Amino acid sequence: MSKFQELINGEKPVLIDFFATWCGPCQVLAPILVEAKESLGDTVAIIKVDVDKNQEVAAQFQVRGVPTMILFQNGKMLWRQSGVVSSNELVSIIKQKVNV
Repeated sequence: MSKFQELINGEKPVLIDFFATWCGPCQVLAPILVEAKESLGDTVAIIKVDVDKNQEVAAQFQVRGVPTMILFQNGKMLWRQSGVVSSNELVSIIKQKVNV
């Protein structure tokens, strides 16, 4: 099992941000993810996946546009959204989905 699979199959919730370096909205989302991580602390892992460097992973999760965020816990996809959300909205969604 890959390190990636271990992460999404774990008990700890994992938010994956599929992004590209050339993507403007992805650059807008980056500081929002930092803010969300500060707010959530160690209760949630946030991982960034560059779709250009990890095309197989992006294809596996049928990522068609960036940014796309997918929240996993225990191997289950709990939430998925493409586009930018505010830090408050993101934290609220994550807390709702995983009870942190």
